[in-house]
Amino acid sequence: MPAKNTDSTTLIWASEPGQLPTRARDNVTSCTIFDDADLYRWGVGQDVTTRLLRGIAVGCKAEPGLNAWLDDTAHSRLLLSRVDVGIAVDTPEGLIAPVVRDVGGRSAAQLRQDINRLKRTARDRSIGAEDLKDFTFMLSNFGMIAGRYATPVVVPPAVAILGAGRLTHDVVAVMGRIEAHLRLPLSLTFDHRSVTGGEAARFMAALLADLEREA
Repeated sequence: MPAKNTDSTTLIWASEPGQLPTRARDNVTSCTIFDDADLYRWGVGQDVTTRLLRGIAVGCKAEPGLNAWLDDTAHSRLLLSRVDVGIAVDTPEGLIAPVVRDVGGRSAAQLRQDINRLKRTARDRSIGAEDLKDFTFMLSNFGMIAGRYATPVVVPPAVAILGAGRLTHDVVAVMGRIEAHLRLPLSLTFDHRSVTGGEAARFMAALLADLEREA
């Protein structure tokens, strides 16, 4: 059973400058796939972040290998039953990744309440250590600022991270007609030592199917 990597699951802004990308470069075999979720079925007032969290849980249920910790010293992978997602939060002091627990077992309202609490405590620097460790998957919702696609960095011991880009209305062809649909760009980076291309693609397919549902 892999040891918990407390160095990578604590305050990201507490790391030495360049430590995170250096560890990823040296220890992770990164591969990224891209796609777009077509959200034309969505009604008014949908919560993008909670929908993404639910979609991640659905994707991990379809492909459990993406909800895992990799121990590269023991050459073993530990599959995890509960999906705990670290969400990148941009603060004036740097990046913090508080963890939303059990995203597959909670309602959208419960998830939103927890996200608001974590963001508030992250930004005022009152967040507790328990809210910053042992994530099993990561989400970067960078599109809230700008950008469509990226190659987000996998943070060990986790093996995958999803990046969500800026929502746009794109022109799409539908049965010979031209329509404008709201679409969400997605970038999934995974550690290819632990996750196959097929697993990543099936995760993405399950995520897309869930995001493209009406509710």
